[in-house]
Formats: sequence, structure tokens, C-alpha cells
Amino acid sequence: MTRISQLDIDALRRKISRVQGGRMEPTPASPLPEAVPVIDDSPPVHYSAETSLDGEVLENPFGKYFLHERFYPREARHGCYEIGHLAEMPGVWLEGISHKEIPAHDPHRWAFLDTETTGLAGGAGTCAFLIGIGTIEDGGFRVRLFFMRDYDEEPALLYAVAEFLQWYDVLVTYNGKSYDAPLIETRYKLKRQRNPLDRMHHLDLLHGARRLWKLRMESCRLMHLEEEILGFFREGDLPGELIPYYYFEYLRTRQSFKLVPMFHHNVMDIVTLACLSGIVLPVFAAPDVAALPHGEDLLGLARWLRRLGHHERALGIYKRSIEAGLLDSELFAARWESAMLEKKLGNDVAKIEILDDLTQVENDFQVPAYEELAKHFEHREKDYQRAAMLTSQALRIKPSDELKHREQRIQRKLEKVSA
Repeated sequence: MTRISQLDIDALRRKISRVQGGRMEPTPASPLPEAVPVIDDSPPVHYSAETSLDGEVLENPFGKYFLHERFYPREARHGCYEIGHLAEMPGVWLEGISHKEIPAHDPHRWAFLDTETTGLAGGAGTCAFLIGIGTIEDGGFRVRLFFMRDYDEEPALLYAVAEFLQWYDVLVTYNGKSYDAPLIETRYKLKRQRNPLDRMHHLDLLHGARRLWKLRMESCRLMHLEEEILGFFREGDLPGELIPYYYFEYLRTRQSFKLVPMFHHNVMDIVTLACLSGIVLPVFAAPDVAALPHGEDLLGLARWLRRLGHHERALGIYKRSIEAGLLDSELFAARWESAMLEKKLGNDVAKIEILDDLTQVENDFQVPAYEELAKHFEHREKDYQRAAMLTSQALRIKPSDELKHREQRIQRKLEKVSA
């Protein structure tokens, strides 16, 4: 026990006054009472992880670490998604979303990984103190959290993760190619251990999610999609940016109740990642029959197919997106992109019809549509009169040197034909 002097009390009052912006009125000094108050400076009560959390301390050649498990039975639901559907996912779905870079693997060989780290910026000084891995079982979905109770347990944690992942062939993450995987690789290098991710196929679901939902969603962050797509709203969750602070507080106080919201956050991220996989993967596996009710989502899918060179399939999805309904800006873009696909496929009638529609109303593609029509009638139809008229209309809307040169060239051709 420590006695407090009057000087200490006055100093404390001045400190409080500064914190409150000087709003605290000064208190006159009073004589030191006979019964001096005391402060209990005994150390805080420590609660070990193994006694206050559901889990156990395990040991391997590199030392000890803590393992926590959470199991979701088949009949459990995470928002609108039933956990049992995870085991029914065809392994061939991996080929669609990865452009066949990832071969088909049974979903029981997939590992869904997410980390919690000591900092969000990355770098050699950042380590993953919690590595969560979710796996699909016949009876449901199991999440294992590998946790280091202090920095000296990192080698044991890394070794345990490597031993566990040897039974899995596909790694599924969310933004893992940019963050989790490089961070884990660095930690294995620093500890001179074999990186288990080197031999695994890596699917970063973030890229597929963005292709589908970036036009409609304010954000493609995992928690946002969790609410908007799965209809699941977390309770008692901890914001990701506070997790490093909570871990440091745990290291300082050894009060393991501070771990509870961190563990919950990591488990939720992994379950959401798995369930979103069950929604995203079938769309890219069979885009022609994808059950997407929103025009923006279909437009994102059509653009993905177009970039892959699947022009006819993309054109069909473009038409579906337009029929489903789009905002004006996206509608005009979809019509223009459809016209360019019709051109690639040699469908001149369909191309001209779409371009003509685009010239009828003010939009970002009105002038390009006039110019594209002028090219068609100049080079393919040899209708120089109509080509000149279309170029002139484009010039009235938005003059440019290129259009002026086109107009002059067409006029020379007209003069030559008339001569």
C-alpha cells in the first residue's frame, strides 16, 4: 500500500484541470488529515487464456501456443446462407473464378484464412498474433484460431499452422494476396521456417467480389458485404483498427477477457468469407445462368467476360443487365460497350441500331457514337454523304481536331466522287 501526500493530491488536481481544458476551479489546500487515503497498487489479477477461454495450450518442437476452436453444424445459418451448403460446392467452381489457374479441388481441401496483426501497415515489424483457419467438414464448418500469448510463442504458432495446412491444397482469403500472404511469408522467413503457403493455390475472393458488386455497393469491405449480401449483422464486434490496441492491452495486463472480442471478430470474418465463397463462385462458374437480380451486378459480370474475350457470352449478360435496370450513366455505358461487342462480332445491323439510339440524347457516348457511325458509313458503306453529315453533327456538339480532319477527308472523297 502507498500513502498519498498533499503534494501528490495537488499535482493530481492540476493534471485533471489540464485534461478538462482548465474548466476545473482551483481548490484551496487543506491540512493533511490524520487518516490518509491509500491507493491499492497491487498488480491486476491475471486471467490465463486457457482458464478463461474455451481452448487449450498445445506444444510442439518450437514451444507452446494457444488453440481455440469454434464449430458450426450443417444446419446452422450465417445470415441467409446455410452452412451445410459449403460441403456441396463443386471443386470445379475454382476454375471459373480463377480463369482455370486453380484446378478443381474438393472443398474439404480448402482452407479459409484470416489474420489479426500487431499493425495494419505491414512491414517486417508487424506479426500475426492470431491466425484463423476455417475448414469444411461433413458435419459442418470448423474454425481454428492459432494464438500466441506472447511474442516468444510465435515460432510455435507458425510451426503449428504449417503442420495443419499440409492437409489442404487451396487457400481462400479476402485481400490475402495483398496483405495476409506477404505478411505470413515474411514471418516464416524471419523465423527460418518453411512457408506452407508456397505450395498452395491461392484464391483471393476480394477480386471476384469487386467484379460483382463494386458498381452497386458503397464498399466491398468484408463486413459490408456480410450485411448487404448475407444479411448478417454482428453483435459485440470489435472494429478491426482497434484489434492491435486490444492485443497490446492484453500483453500489458494479461487479462484474457480482452481477447474475447478479437477472437469473435476473427471467427466472424472467416465464416463470412466461406459463405460469400458459396455465393460468388457459382456466378463465375456459370455466368450465363447466374441468378443476379440487380443490373449493376450483371454489368460487372458482363465486363469480366468481355475482358476474358468471351464476347458472345458477355453480350448476352449485357442485355440482361439493361433489362434488369441501370442508372442512366451505367445504361449508356452498357449500350456503348454492347455496340463495340456487336462490331467485334460483325453484327453491323445491331451495332448501328445501338449507336443510333446513343446519338438521340445527350450522354457521354453521344459524340463517340456519331464518330463510330461516320466510320462505318465512310469505310464500309462508302456513303460519304451520310458520313459527312454524322461528322458535322459530332463537331457541333464537341469540336476536335480529329473530327475536323475526318470531315475534311470525307469532303475530299465527296469531291472526287462528284468529279
